[in-house]
Amino acid sequence: MKNDWQGALGALLNSGNLPEGEEVKAEATAEKAPTKGRLVISYERKGRGGKEATIISGFTESHEEVAALASRLKSKLGTGGSARGGEILIQGNRREQLVPLLRKLGYRVNG
Repeated sequence: MKNDWQGALGALLNSGNLPEGEEVKAEATAEKAPTKGRLVISYERKGRGGKEATIISGFTESHEEVAALASRLKSKLGTGGSARGGEILIQGNRREQLVPLLRKLGYRVNG
């Protein structure tokens, strides 16, 4: 069932009563609605020879999108890492730096 505001927006868009130029803005706003899921950030040292790693899991995007995000995050943080199996591994303990970056990109973050 649609939310009331979605139904009202749909009715307004279909009625054609928007001022000129507003139609494009309304459509662009509807397309930009965040559909990204909730991510979990965890910290691991066990089984890594004492090296620290930050793991980001919970992605619903395709492997290519996750790999592109991993590359972007590694570049911003200036660290290494990888994307495998729907998870991103960032070298080092970067939890505090990752949370604001991911929230800025539209993700909800736990951990």
